Amino acid sequence: MARTNFDELLEAGVHFGHLKRKWNPAMAPYIFMERNGIHIIDLHKTAAKIDEAAEALKQIAKSGRKILFVATKKQAKEIIAEKMKAINMPYVSERWAGGMLTNFPTIRKAVKKMTTIDKMMADPSAWKNLSKRERLQITRQRAKLEKTLGSISDLTRLPAAMFVIDVMKENIAVREANKLNIPVFGMVDTNSNPIGLDFVIPANDDASKSIELITDIMVKAIEEGLNERKVEREYEAAAKKDKPAKKETAKKTRIPAKDKAPKEDAAEAKATDEKAPKVEAKDEKAPEAELKKEKATGETTPEVKATEASSKEDEKTE
Repeated sequence: MARTNFDELLEAGVHFGHLKRKWNPAMAPYIFMERNGIHIIDLHKTAAKIDEAAEALKQIAKSGRKILFVATKKQAKEIIAEKMKAINMPYVSERWAGGMLTNFPTIRKAVKKMTTIDKMMADPSAWKNLSKRERLQITRQRAKLEKTLGSISDLTRLPAAMFVIDVMKENIAVREANKLNIPVFGMVDTNSNPIGLDFVIPANDDASKSIELITDIMVKAIEEGLNERKVEREYEAAAKKDKPAKKETAKKTRIPAKDKAPKEDAAEAKATDEKAPKVEAKDEKAPEAELKKEKATGETTPEVKATEASSKEDEKTE
């Protein structure tokens, strides 16, 4: 599904590049033409790249990982700060601190220090015990940390991806991300080098309208991913609640093995008692049947002969 409208890109001035003399040859595939000494970006390619990047960011957000946005240039810093606060994503809108990614453990220590200062300032007794000079020093230190690291205080581990507004200006951030194999998304103008970026968005990175439009599209994609993750987690939680209920119902409907045994034994005993008399009756009727057969045929059966012989022997003995 296409996320980008060609007319919106045109209206926002996304197609305006830099002067021809400032161009970077690596951006040649994304340049449509030259007009009055200025390169014009191919918006069809821009739209395709925006959709590709938006889908990738959506999947990252859906997985629950963080995306770091970097925009320290004047035209972009306020836009990024406002939009990232809305979706609770980390961002850097002030100077990029060297080693923010490659020396991440040290950065985390600085963030923890900022948290410790906050706790101290929130405790009236501890704060009052400090001298006026100490309070002033701590307050200044806290303000400095907040300016540099306040927007990444929730970043407890390295980000899953990084989105950069101006690749040339944020080249240090891009190099650090490349060292750590963190995927880099970026708006790249005709004077910039796209090498080192995993997702290149050829666009005007100087106009605030262009920056805002593309950032809006990325934010909407991230929101979609977060909403889908929320729905999936709610569904999983509901499924877990249903499982114990189903198990209890199954236990109630089952007949215990102890209850089954007496019933089966009683049934077997009853069947045995019913069959036994029939066998005896058959044995009692057998001699009578033999006598009837003898009278009818005039022949003596072996059983009758044996009976007569035994009776004669008894008479002799007497």
